[in-house]
Amino acid sequence: MNVRFRWRGCLLGAIAVAWLSSATRAEDVGFISLFDGKTLAGWEGNLKHFRVQDGAIVAGSLKDKIPNNEFLCSKKEYGDFELRFEARLQGQGDNAGVQFRSQRIPNHHEVSGYQCDIGVMQNKPIWGWLYDESRRKKFLAEAADADKLKAALKSDGWNELVIRCVGPRIQIWVNGVATVDYTEADASIARTGILGLQIHSGPPAEASYRNIRIKELKAAKE
Repeated sequence: MNVRFRWRGCLLGAIAVAWLSSATRAEDVGFISLFDGKTLAGWEGNLKHFRVQDGAIVAGSLKDKIPNNEFLCSKKEYGDFELRFEARLQGQGDNAGVQFRSQRIPNHHEVSGYQCDIGVMQNKPIWGWLYDESRRKKFLAEAADADKLKAALKSDGWNELVIRCVGPRIQIWVNGVATVDYTEADASIARTGILGLQIHSGPPAEASYRNIRIKELKAAKE
């Protein structure tokens, strides 16, 4: 190979790598990691049900039933933010989720607040649906396009989720598909709280979470 062409090839390759690296950094500007991939620093919960494995937080068991809903919660509270993470659900159990703007119920295994649901209900995927855990105890919003969500999901693989909260507005995406755009009408509902990684009670199952990062935002004046 001509030395000049080889040099040009190396230069173009270096430029491409630098551009991709710059694009990635630009996308992640302002985000901080909430999980170091090795420990549960910054989180608290029943460690009988949560562990770190292969760079992910793993909840539950593929061998034993899950006796109660269990939550690994952030020690810090967040109000307006964009949360990005990857999740995977395996096993017979078909339900998990991520809490936000939530609070632990004193002397209880449950938490109260918003949940980005993960799983299947009546043979329908509920990934990215918005549930109100231990408070109003109902779905507040379902996926706008169920067929599009189903097509985008990786049933046994990792799925990318985004939760964005600004003031009363909550938006959720799963693998780039917008599932929820909800505005809270009740002004008494808290707009700050902890995050929580859930494994639902029931048959053996493992919910895994990784690449958890957050960017705190400023709410626009209403």
